[in-house]
Amino acid sequence: MLGFEAHHDGSPLYLPDGPVPLGDTTRVRMRSWAGAAAAGAPDGGPSGSGTPDGGRPAAVGRVWLRTVEDGEPRYAEARRLASTDGWDWWEAELHAVNPLVRYRFLLRDPEGRITWLNAAGVHAQDVPDAQDFRLATAAPGPDWAAGAVMYQVFPDRFGRSAEADTRTAPDWAVPADWDADVVYQGPYTPLQFFGGDLDGVRERLDHLTVLGVEVLYLTPFFPSGSNHRYDAESFRRVDPLLGGDEALIRLVEACHERGIRVIGDLTTNHTGDTHEWFRTALADPGTAERSFYYFRPDGSYESWWGVPSLPKLDWASDGLRREFVEGPKSVVAHWLNEPFRLDGWRVDVGNMTGRLGAADWNHEVASLVRNTALEACPDALLVAESTSDAAPDFQGDTYHGSMSYASFTRPLWAWLSDGTAVNYFGLPLPHPPRITAAQFVAEYRTFAAAYPWTARLHSLVAIDTHDTARAATAMIPGGQAVAAVLSFTLPGMPTVFAGDEFGLEGMNGEHSRTPMPWDSPQRVVRDLRALYSGLGALRREQVLRTGSLRWLHADADTLAFVRELDGSTVLVVAARDEADAVLPAELLPAGLGVGAKAALAVGRLALGTSDDGGIRFRAAGPAAAVWLLG
Repeated sequence: MLGFEAHHDGSPLYLPDGPVPLGDTTRVRMRSWAGAAAAGAPDGGPSGSGTPDGGRPAAVGRVWLRTVEDGEPRYAEARRLASTDGWDWWEAELHAVNPLVRYRFLLRDPEGRITWLNAAGVHAQDVPDAQDFRLATAAPGPDWAAGAVMYQVFPDRFGRSAEADTRTAPDWAVPADWDADVVYQGPYTPLQFFGGDLDGVRERLDHLTVLGVEVLYLTPFFPSGSNHRYDAESFRRVDPLLGGDEALIRLVEACHERGIRVIGDLTTNHTGDTHEWFRTALADPGTAERSFYYFRPDGSYESWWGVPSLPKLDWASDGLRREFVEGPKSVVAHWLNEPFRLDGWRVDVGNMTGRLGAADWNHEVASLVRNTALEACPDALLVAESTSDAAPDFQGDTYHGSMSYASFTRPLWAWLSDGTAVNYFGLPLPHPPRITAAQFVAEYRTFAAAYPWTARLHSLVAIDTHDTARAATAMIPGGQAVAAVLSFTLPGMPTVFAGDEFGLEGMNGEHSRTPMPWDSPQRVVRDLRALYSGLGALRREQVLRTGSLRWLHADADTLAFVRELDGSTVLVVAARDEADAVLPAELLPAGLGVGAKAALAVGRLALGTSDDGGIRFRAAGPAAAVWLLG
């Protein structure tokens, strides 16, 4: 059973809180199941029996910490500290010899059987280093962002101020009434214009406060020739259709007054074909701007996925680097400085930036973005987009975190899928494949394993975004509420895409960019504002922001885990269907009994007692509950 597995992660339960500088030594702890005789085992000796019992592993006799120093494995034996609540706690010294320290544990029971523990779990055979625990010696993301609640806004569709009515729609736009159906396929998709603006966002900040939002993430606000604005015409000004520079200044100031941070969305992979740099490069091949792009001898150029309106940037260009990412006057720094004072960036297409064929400037560009941003704003948050296995690009020395599509969103959709045909992250499948809760947990652990713990805490944990179908469309009835509970209780930054709280639907990313139904109650599919407000309040618990994650149970329809920190424990149980699961009493936190009241619950999930004294969880349909204990 999952809950009896040996365990370690990068939380303060196992590592001293705070960064470990390069060259320093720190202490790392891990726990192993001690067996029935745990309470009476003498210090320093094995406890319990070497024979597994009822899914419980054999007690561990010795533990070694395996690190890789300068490419060579080293082993340091751990000492047993104590036995507490059925667990043996072990500690060893770890030397931060390299900027990224990789380590795992070797466990040996009294019968000579060995087990390896790495970030993906326990293994009865030796494993490669790919899923070792990772300790990054570079400074982690800002404390304010670790586990903070994020809210994503697509400016054209969130709110429209009275001032917006005085602006003339541009020639490219196809104006639409606020309650009109969204065009989500065909040539008019990027041209449909609802006219939302930044003052429209500012006027609705009370809504964000009620939801417990701590970070506002704005998709691009630069002038462009589309409603999504990822085809920027300039990186030096705010689109006048959004209210111009002054509107952004007003919005950030109002957010800061409410304790809400604001991050922008920066496209480092490409510009629009109407961008001032690109127009200069087209007009005169002898200009410095020509080197900003990949021009071929015949005058054609490289673009993002072959889309001609999105010419790709060539990061071999020193001129581009100076203009975009180097120094206090660069684009990156410009918006973090006065008078705008953004609190960070989400970098669009971060995984493709600087990569083309044999050329790979990705890590170098990411490092430049980080250095410049942190010089301008030492407390800035830097996250970047990647739609698949992003771990190799997020090892603590560049961006602070990523989009958790591969580790969370994608397997979550598959677990809660109702078979509806939606765009499933580009996979050539008619709909998400239906998987079990055990498979969801396995995928989550596999993809999350290769991230440093601090990167996980600063990564977006979203059930959907402006680039995906809506969770309400992709999931079973009631599935979105269960998904939201998991988003807010697993490590990372729970991220709400504007409209999730109204149960809005969408078949793909474009279809999901629905104008908010502020004055149109008939467009509210399911009012989930109370749920999201409750989750936002719950997220203030420090244990949910930085606490350890330990999986207890996963079968076909049910999963359970705990978050633990400084004597506080949160238990989370979720089910997608009718379910009946029993957890051994010794796995469960003290204070959980049949009469224990959940701090938050969706659906119907009841506690009972099994014949052997365990706790039985019975669910009637999609349900989830959260208990605050200790």
